[in-house]
Amino acid sequence: MIRLTGAYRDYTMGTQTVHALNGVDLEVAQGEYLAITGPSGSGKSTLLHIIGLLDRLSQGGYELDGQDVTHLTDDKLARVRRETIGFVFQFFHLVPRLSAAANVELPLTLAGMVVAERRERVSAALESFSLADRADHRPDQLSGGQRQRVAIARAMVTKPAILLADEPTGNLDRNAGSEVVHILEELNRDGLTLLMVTHDPELSARARRQIRVIDGAIAKDHRGGPR
Repeated sequence: MIRLTGAYRDYTMGTQTVHALNGVDLEVAQGEYLAITGPSGSGKSTLLHIIGLLDRLSQGGYELDGQDVTHLTDDKLARVRRETIGFVFQFFHLVPRLSAAANVELPLTLAGMVVAERRERVSAALESFSLADRADHRPDQLSGGQRQRVAIARAMVTKPAILLADEPTGNLDRNAGSEVVHILEELNRDGLTLLMVTHDPELSARARRQIRVIDGAIAKDHRGGPR
């Protein structure tokens, strides 16, 4: 499903060139559960952003679900991203003035979906993540775990094939974090391809595959986590 070949991402900082990705080759099959680990500044978030089509390669190739997306226009990248990939972040990135339901509905509105279908999908998503009774609550009226569940519902309401999670439990207490992990793993068991950046060794060990990124390159690729 995901194939990076000779992937480089370079940034210019003053007179220096920083190789955030340094010749990465990576294949991820449909339905995999992959944890991406590494020290701060190692390139793991850059890797996630490249896979999520939030950034472009400086050199190399990227195929997503059999399609070469390396040189697509911005409009075509946005469409592929909208139709294929969901995102969950450490700090939720919910719109503060919108209700939980309106936050979940937002990507469907941006996609131009008709109102009746939008409302039906939002209602089903909120119900799926035990948020139906919080539909009218703003983010500041929700707990951290509830906010992350709203973020997951928003990511999943478009029915993506891939979910990218960047430190999804990093801003949660242990109980809320555990709940979020179980939700993500249940989605993976239902066939969703799950890629997760984490600093937490216990969390990464739960994935069926772990890669470690150091200095922009994959230093370790291990399979054999829990099923």
